[in-house]
Amino acid sequence: MKDDSEYEPLTSKTLPDRLKNLASVTSLIGKQSEEWKVTEVGDGNLNLVFVVHGKEASLIVKQALPYVRIVGDSWPLPLRRAFFEHETLTRQAARDPGSVPKIHYFNEKQAIIVMEMLSPHLILRKKLISGEYVKGLAKTLGNFCARTAFRGSDLSLPTSEKKKDTALFQGNVELMGITENLIFTDPYFDAEMNHHTEGLEPIIETLRSDVSLKREAQKMLLKFTANTETLLHGDLHSGSVMCTDSETKIIDPEFGFYGPIGFDIGMLISNFLMAYFSQPGHRSQENLEDYQDWILSVIEEIYSTFTSEFSNLWHNERHGILFPKSLFEGQGHSSEAALCDMLQHIWSDALGVCGIEMHRRILSLAHNADFEDISDLKIRSRLEARNLLMGRQLILERDQIKNISALQVLARKYNSETHL
Repeated sequence: MKDDSEYEPLTSKTLPDRLKNLASVTSLIGKQSEEWKVTEVGDGNLNLVFVVHGKEASLIVKQALPYVRIVGDSWPLPLRRAFFEHETLTRQAARDPGSVPKIHYFNEKQAIIVMEMLSPHLILRKKLISGEYVKGLAKTLGNFCARTAFRGSDLSLPTSEKKKDTALFQGNVELMGITENLIFTDPYFDAEMNHHTEGLEPIIETLRSDVSLKREAQKMLLKFTANTETLLHGDLHSGSVMCTDSETKIIDPEFGFYGPIGFDIGMLISNFLMAYFSQPGHRSQENLEDYQDWILSVIEEIYSTFTSEFSNLWHNERHGILFPKSLFEGQGHSSEAALCDMLQHIWSDALGVCGIEMHRRILSLAHNADFEDISDLKIRSRLEARNLLMGRQLILERDQIKNISALQVLARKYNSETHL
């Protein structure tokens, strides 16, 4: 690769020359760089993304920009986030093999990651909008959340390794700052970059005038800033999952950080709930109910898989400083009550994060296509109102909503109501 003493953004034209001397690249797609076909495909909020097609194979090349792409250079962002994405991917690959793309090359100074091309995979969010089904989706996501959470925590890791890693990821301060503001704080006041669908004003006023709601949202922010329980993906939504009809992979963990175990799975569930509420804007009544029922069944299976695998790891890989077997099994005592306490703690946190994410995707800066692709604003606002009000209840009653069945009942209730 060319002298990388000074960072330089890639383009479709310059990429072949920049990568043509990398054996890890040419061994896969061929040495004749002039024959490569390069296409920029990045449609995310932060980065450049290219597909590089060779005669034998294709690769993804991702490069961080020194600013937030969705906003522009008025919002600077450090290139070091590519380092944290690389570090998170390598840990996820070790803790849940096969769940994330393979990395073929990383250049920290140029903020470039070259990784496995996922094909014919598509972004999960697009599949949900289109009404497609994915076999094994819930099991892959539930196992990923359980394995990465457990194996990255003090339940499993040697404490010196976990503390060292926590200190390392505390350096991802700028991306953590985005989460702290855009997710936990901005939805609840008239922040500069907020925007919302016309007609939602009465619902927004209800949320922003609810002091108890804002108090509970800030309690969740306190957990985010203070509870370094495990290494998390940090941005696990339906745009960070790629699927075929039968295979699922998780991508884009540049928001990786040590935080509450319930964060990832709470964000993930929220995105399925938003997909659920948005469905009337995407399909006819003929197949609407069946598809919405499937989405709720996926949520149920994700969490049942999570609890099952987390419990399995509790019994078989609990080698860290937390709840050591010397205090329980080693003395002939059961640790089941402690496990139940831990799962309830995770569930409560997950519900709080879920509700807050349901708010920020409607009211804060980065919305999602589930609602945004609904062109009829009256339909969109009506569906978003259901989503916002259920999110409020999840935040306020996260310790009273005991299980997935109760969550499904609430979703069906709000889905039948008209609030605008």
